[in-house]
Amino acid sequence: MNGYLKLEADEFTPLRDVVCKTIRRAILTGQMAPGTRLLEVHLAQELGVSRTPVREAIRELEQEGLVIMRPRRGAEVASITAPQVRDVLEVRMITDALATELSCERATDDDIKAIEDAAQGFIDAVKGGSIHTIIEKDTLFHAAIANASHNKKLAEINHDMEDQVNRYRYETLRSPDVAHIAIEEHSKIVAAIKSRDREQAVLATKKHIAWQMEGFLKKFPEGE
Repeated sequence: MNGYLKLEADEFTPLRDVVCKTIRRAILTGQMAPGTRLLEVHLAQELGVSRTPVREAIRELEQEGLVIMRPRRGAEVASITAPQVRDVLEVRMITDALATELSCERATDDDIKAIEDAAQGFIDAVKGGSIHTIIEKDTLFHAAIANASHNKKLAEINHDMEDQVNRYRYETLRSPDVAHIAIEEHSKIVAAIKSRDREQAVLATKKHIAWQMEGFLKKFPEGE
């Protein structure tokens, strides 16, 4: 694994969860490229743990779709394919559009302030140039809108999809041009929510997700 994994354990989090978080982050950020074999013994040695939490982490990541099991090869990092991107982002388009629509109806002044602050946080992150911070702030922006919907189940769905969506974000938001387009699209969404314009808010959100999908599918054509 080239010694790039760093375990950030604490006394309150089960070791299995810490190991899983560490490997998940390496996959999402591209440190572990698609096809990388996940050998329990090597990972355990690098992380300074036994094989048991590593094995449990790999099983959890398999359930999340980030790891696949290959006959006679064992676990490896799953590839990113066009059908996967489409499946995830089509669902995300629906949930984000609904969250935005409900936010137009239900968002409080504090909710709108949180959305504006999250949008500004993304702008600041793009100026700073750290891809990790950019992804973090983009995640917070969409989470702020989901929270403003005041639909707990919708917010849960948004949260549960973040790991898969973030893998695509790392592939797209590395480009400064793409990040600046995202800023413009965030601005349109925020403006529509502030004006309580449900139609424009939904339209802006769907365009935002469709643009992301289009850009990513160009990198991974159908059938590849």
